[in-house]
Amino acid sequence: MCRHLAYVGPPVTLGAVLVEPEHGLYRQSWAPRRQRYGTVNADGFGVGWYAPPDPVPARYRRAGPIWADRSFADLARVVRAGALLGAVRDATLAGADAEAAAAPFAAGPWLFSHNGAVAGWPGSLAGFAGELPAGELLSLEARNDSALVWAVLLHRLRRAEEPARAVAETVREAAGAAPGSRLNLLLTDGTTITANTWGDTLWYRSLPGAGTVVASEPYDDDPHWCEVPDRTVLTATATDVLLTPLKEPSA
Repeated sequence: MCRHLAYVGPPVTLGAVLVEPEHGLYRQSWAPRRQRYGTVNADGFGVGWYAPPDPVPARYRRAGPIWADRSFADLARVVRAGALLGAVRDATLAGADAEAAAAPFAAGPWLFSHNGAVAGWPGSLAGFAGELPAGELLSLEARNDSALVWAVLLHRLRRAEEPARAVAETVREAAGAAPGSRLNLLLTDGTTITANTWGDTLWYRSLPGAGTVVASEPYDDDPHWCEVPDRTVLTATATDVLLTPLKEPSA
């Protein structure tokens, strides 16, 4: 379900990361090479990017497939950023939330995407949702599993939890409530990328002077791509990548 990608490093055009690579996110919308679940990601797309000195990212999201949006191709050709997050969506369940259900979700400096699906949605996460104050629960941007997972993660971030810990605990709690879920999360504040693997693929590429890319799958055949083991949290900057094992939920 879905493909996503984040980049931090020297400024590049959106197209250089998302459109121009032979197997970039643009092509992954109809021909992913390593997607385990689903075959076509045509239920919406989005990209968020940072334009210094503004720490709050801009977003462009649509409910349809990325290849059908000629405006995005033109936008991606000229917009430059030193950090971005993009996603193409294969919806778990059809819904009426249109582009509101498409990643990246955003709040303050944060951009977020979820690759996967919650088993037994929505009933399985009833208890998980109870951690949220009523106002935050009623303010969900969309009525899907990704929006709820994002709301819980954001609640943790607003309590000043360190991003890697917030991601790990959110995934562990969601997985404990809904066993069999696929919960690959991707988060950035424009400086650091935090991601995890839980049931689906994740790769990264970090080259001296060229920044770091974290993606559901490689966008080319460069041998420097490294696969992230399942049940792992990744923290990356433009120059460094740290991998930490992610513990299973408590019985």
